[in-house]
Amino acid sequence: MLYIQKNPVNFVIGRLEEQFCVDEKKKEETVMKALQKASKFLSDYTSIVVIAIAVITFFLPSLMGWVNFQLFTDPVANKFTSQSIIIGIIMFSMGLTLTTEDFKILAQRPFDICIGAIAQYLIMPFLAFGITKVLNLPDGIGLGLILVGCCPGGVSSNIMSYLCGGDVAFSVGMTTVSTILSPVMTPLMVSFLASGAKITINGLPMFVSIIETVIVPVAIGFVLNHALGKNETFKEVQKVMPGVAVLGLACVVGGVISSQGSKFFQSGIVIFVAVLLHNSLGYFLGYCAGRLTGMNTAKKRTISIEVGMQNAGLATNLATTTAQFASTPESAIICAVSCVWHSISGTLLAGMFAQYDKMKDRNHKTVEA
Repeated sequence: MLYIQKNPVNFVIGRLEEQFCVDEKKKEETVMKALQKASKFLSDYTSIVVIAIAVITFFLPSLMGWVNFQLFTDPVANKFTSQSIIIGIIMFSMGLTLTTEDFKILAQRPFDICIGAIAQYLIMPFLAFGITKVLNLPDGIGLGLILVGCCPGGVSSNIMSYLCGGDVAFSVGMTTVSTILSPVMTPLMVSFLASGAKITINGLPMFVSIIETVIVPVAIGFVLNHALGKNETFKEVQKVMPGVAVLGLACVVGGVISSQGSKFFQSGIVIFVAVLLHNSLGYFLGYCAGRLTGMNTAKKRTISIEVGMQNAGLATNLATTTAQFASTPESAIICAVSCVWHSISGTLLAGMFAQYDKMKDRNHKTVEA
C-alpha cells in the first residue's frame, strides 16, 4: 500500500504491462488453436483439398506457376525449384513425428519391418513394370509409373493406418525404413526396370535429389523433435504440421498441372486406368504379403496401406526437377495423377476398414444381447 502511494505511476504502468502480457498470451493461444483446427480440417479432407487445388489450377494455370520457379541448379544438374522446398517441408513434418522410440521399434521388430521393406520395393516397382507392358504405355508415361512404384511409402499412410485400426508403430517403422533406403533403392530400381526404355537413366541425380529433399529434412525434423520434444510450445506447433503437409502436397500437384495440365488428356483414359490398377493391386498384394507371413489383422491392414500408398509427391518432384527426366516432362503427369488418387483411395480404404470394424462390433453386441 505504501508502494502504491509513493509510486502510483509505476504501479499503473506495471498493471498495464501485466494486462498487455496476458492479452498477448491469449491472442497467441487463440491463433494457435485456430491453426490447429485448420490443420485438422485439412488432414481430414486431404483428398478434397488436393482435388480442389488441381481443378482450380487446371482452369487457372498461372495460379501455381510459382511452384515450378527454378532457384538454382545443383552440382549434378538437378533443378532446385520451389517444389523442392515444398517436398522438403513435407518430409520435415514427417521428421518432427519421429522419436528415438520409433527407432527402438525397428530394432525390436526386425522381421516385420524386413517383410514390409521387401514388399515395398518388390511389389510396387514390378507391378508398375508389368502394367506398363500390358497397357503398352508410352515411354515417358511408363517411366513415370515406374518412378512412382520405386518411391518409398507415402507420409500420409501413417494417418490412414491410424484411422483404419492398423498398427501405427509398424506403419511409422515401414515408412521410416523405406524412406531411409530410398536414396539407394529408388535410383537402383528405376535404372533396372526402365533399362529397356529409350531413355538413359543415371541413378546419381536421383540419389542426390532424394538426399536433398528427403533425408536432410527428415533428419533435421528428427533432431529438433529429440531436442525440443518436451517443450509445450513446440508440441503445439507440431499439431499444425499435418495441415502444412497437406497444403504442400496440394501445391506439388498444382505445380504439375500448371506446367503439364494441357497434356493431361492427350494419353486418354489409359493414365487413370494405369494408376488405378497399380494402386489397387498394391493394396491387395500388400495385404496378401501380410497374410502369407502370418501377421495379425492390424498389421495386414498396415502393410496393405504402406505398400499401396506411395510417396507420389516425391515422384512428382523427381520427374520435374531431376536432370534424367528433362527429356520426358510427360512422366510428371502420371505422378501427379497418382498424388491425387492415392490420397483418395487411402482415405476410402481406411474408411472401409473402420466401417467393417463398426459393423462387426454391432453384430457382436446383437449376438450377445
